[in-house]
Amino acid sequence: MTPIGSPTLRRIRRAARAALDELVSNYLYRDALTFVGLRKSTVLVKLLELLARQLGQEVSYPELGQALGIDRRTVVNYIDLLEQCFILFRLGAFSRNLHKEVVKSVKVYFYDLGVRNGIIQNFAPLHLRSDAGALWESFCIVERLKLLRNRQQFVNQYFWRTYDQKEIDYLEEADGVLAGYEFKWNPAAKVKEPTDFLQAYPGSQVERIDRSNYWRFLL
Repeated sequence: MTPIGSPTLRRIRRAARAALDELVSNYLYRDALTFVGLRKSTVLVKLLELLARQLGQEVSYPELGQALGIDRRTVVNYIDLLEQCFILFRLGAFSRNLHKEVVKSVKVYFYDLGVRNGIIQNFAPLHLRSDAGALWESFCIVERLKLLRNRQQFVNQYFWRTYDQKEIDYLEEADGVLAGYEFKWNPAAKVKEPTDFLQAYPGSQVERIDRSNYWRFLL
């Protein structure tokens, strides 16, 4: 077994990072974006970086446009095309019964977290990262999407949040039945029961997903 921190392991890590950098440069910026005819590469690079840094968070199209010096419609068009290239995807907010539910909002996730990390040039170990929770949430959701597609199970997918900051990370709706999931990287982290959601949507359920039980969610 190679000792941690050995020259061999460091070479492997450098090679892996170089491979990811090449993937981002060649596949993402050259092949995929050129395929759909995207222009203004500087703006796109900045947009991708902003989205990568807001992984798993709600994004504001007007705020992105202001930061990039482009209008809201251009931001939406670019993100639409990035979805068509299977670089990222969005989850919309779920709202039916409560007046205080967030309605017009989206979260953004990347299909490939290695590409996402390459965009922001952060390959630090999870225990040194401030975004470990977002990476865990993203990993679980992306792998769940793969599982559902492989099984040919078709569900509606959302997140849920109220204006007083009560939220559920990920929500599936199948045949009118709602199943919510809260993702926690730290198995010891506490999760408050979403009473408002459960009362508003009788028959729904919410489950916590952490490193001790994630296999049930993904297998």
